[in-house]
Amino acid sequence: MPIAAISVENLTKQLGSRNVLKGINLTIGQGQRAALLGPNGAGKTTLVNILCGLTSPDSGKAIVAGHDVVRQTMVARAQIGVVFQDSSLDTRLSVAENLEFHGLVYGMSRKARRAQIEVMLNLVELSDWRNTVVRSLSGGMKRRLEIARALLHRPRILFLDEPTTGLDTQTRDRIWHYLDRLSRDTGLTVLVTTHYTEEVEHFDQVSIIDHGQIIANGAPFDLKAKHGTTRLLVKPRNKEAMGRITGVWPKAQTADNTLSIPISKNSEIDQFLAAFGRDVSSLEVESATLASVFLSLTGRELRDRVERANEKGRAS
Repeated sequence: MPIAAISVENLTKQLGSRNVLKGINLTIGQGQRAALLGPNGAGKTTLVNILCGLTSPDSGKAIVAGHDVVRQTMVARAQIGVVFQDSSLDTRLSVAENLEFHGLVYGMSRKARRAQIEVMLNLVELSDWRNTVVRSLSGGMKRRLEIARALLHRPRILFLDEPTTGLDTQTRDRIWHYLDRLSRDTGLTVLVTTHYTEEVEHFDQVSIIDHGQIIANGAPFDLKAKHGTTRLLVKPRNKEAMGRITGVWPKAQTADNTLSIPISKNSEIDQFLAAFGRDVSSLEVESATLASVFLSLTGRELRDRVERANEKGRAS
């Protein structure tokens, strides 16, 4: 196991009458790409806020880059970069001015600021917009600028809270390209909170969090092997066909006129086709995913239908 960049022991946090974090334990090695995967309200943002020194836990311990985030808050903060879920850019300033101000806050020399600003603008492909006022940028460009700003002072750890929410697929892919390159080339430790399972399939570590507790933790391959489910995705030709199929496969789930049927062995595919081949217009085998891991562990989907429909609307 690599040396720990982040170490959390028995962390708890209560907001009002709600126990938001319930004894969280987590270790993330230096240079790893790690994700907190869970639905809205699971406790992801609260945990990140504690790790960034923005709020204190009720009990437990959190060590970031070798420093206690409660007792050594300012020292720990100097070692991290943060991209918040909601934009915190000054929209009245230009792209370069936002980066310049960040460098001043972190005590970077004029020479270091100017050199690093050029590096970051090139990384996120915003060099041509350096003098553009931020309020005129697209949502994707603003998010890229926030990543450049968070990395400007060369942190050892980068926290990103739902960094791609509301962004189109192309921009999301672009952002992950930047972060993968940085992690590979510089040894940057990355911790992301998200509910987009497909974005973290290639990460080193995924921690599934639900109702303030980490219910599973490990490499994506291991999680899928242990908890994932292979599913048949079939479209019945009509309501009668759907009724016949669900009568035999009561665990089938329905969404957008498609049945999702869990299977445990390949022979069940042949059995299904023999019984219902003429009742379906299409059939697809979906291998185990992190989404299926979450479903297996909690009995519900990570994102609801309304949320997925909204995302399809944005993509189109």
